[in-house]
Amino acid sequence: MLSNIEIANIRQEYTLKQFDETHLLSNPMEQFQSWFKEAIDANVNEPNAFTLSTVKYDGKPAARIVLLKGITPNGFVFFTNYDSNKGKQITANPFASMVFFWPELQRQIRIEGAIAKNSEKDSDAYFLSRPFESQLGAHASPQSQPLKSRQELEDRFIEMEKLFKTEPILRPRHWGGYIIQPQTIEFWQGRASRLHDRFLFSIDAENNWKYCRLAP
Repeated sequence: MLSNIEIANIRQEYTLKQFDETHLLSNPMEQFQSWFKEAIDANVNEPNAFTLSTVKYDGKPAARIVLLKGITPNGFVFFTNYDSNKGKQITANPFASMVFFWPELQRQIRIEGAIAKNSEKDSDAYFLSRPFESQLGAHASPQSQPLKSRQELEDRFIEMEKLFKTEPILRPRHWGGYIIQPQTIEFWQGRASRLHDRFLFSIDAENNWKYCRLAP
């Protein structure tokens, strides 16, 4: 077992890049797109994976990794089961935060905002674009519900597989998209001596973006 000293001594010096006002785009959505493209070009492992945090009924936070599936002028899109724990938490408290971490670029992006269901049309279109096995999985899995065994899940999948050999497969009503409409977006670039570069964008009452530099 690792000692606390060994764990505490795990550290990396961040010297890969710098990020200052001369690099910063005035629109944070455009800045996100720019960094996201750099992450793809750098072959970052799953650059669209992010931590999604919601709030449970008792006020405690809940977090998990999900995949970004779209960027619009209004926000960031992902898809899930509406009856899952996160779906229920979003219904009760429609605000969320998301964090992208790209260690290959020594970068992090933090986003906070309101969250709402995506349009049924967009959810239908994305569902029909998925591989058939993923479509079956959306029908077969009662996400976040207890299972007696792995076999129960596999049996449900086989049942759906048989059903949709004869029936057209459509998006289940309990499955679809959410869009996170950002109210703040922070860009973090790791720097040497832990003197990281941080810029926080916030949207004002006139729906304009303002930014400031934050201390690391």
